[in-house]
Amino acid sequence: MDTAVLRRAYDVLFAEIAAGGFGRPPDGQWTAERVVAHVVSSDVLFAEATEAVLAGSPYAYYDHDAIGRSQLDELVTECAGLAGLTDRLRSGSGRICALIDRLGPEAAGVPVETHIHDGDRIVIDEPLPWGRVVDIHERVHLPAHTDQLRALRPDPA
Repeated sequence: MDTAVLRRAYDVLFAEIAAGGFGRPPDGQWTAERVVAHVVSSDVLFAEATEAVLAGSPYAYYDHDAIGRSQLDELVTECAGLAGLTDRLRSGSGRICALIDRLGPEAAGVPVETHIHDGDRIVIDEPLPWGRVVDIHERVHLPAHTDQLRALRPDPA
C-alpha cells in the first residue's frame, strides 16, 4: 500500500503539536496531552493489528482501550508530558508506516473485526478490509485529532 497520505497525516499532526500554545479544553474535552496520548495508544493497537494481518493471524481491532481517561493519564505520566508523548508518537508512527508499506493487495483485503468508538458511541462495529481501516486512520482519525489540537489553541484576538 502507498503510505504517502498516511505519512502526510502524521506530518500535519506533528506540525500542530510543535506549534504548541494549547489552552485549557472546554469542560469534558481532552487536553492536548490526552489527545496525543490517545493517538499514541491507538497507534499501538493499530500496529498490533497490522502485524497480525501480515502474519495471517486473526485479530480484532478494538480501540476502546485507547480512549479511557485513566489510561490516557497514565500514559501522559509515563511519558512525562507532551514532549515524551510526541517522541513516542514519532516512533510509533514510523513503525506503522513501515508495516503498512509491507501490506500488499491481498493483505489489505483481509477482513478484520473492527470496533471503533467516538467517545461512548460505537461508530464502526463490523469486519472491514484492513486497507479500509488504514484509510479511515489516515483520512479521518488522524485529521480529527489534528483538528482537536488546533481547537485548543486560543484565538489571537
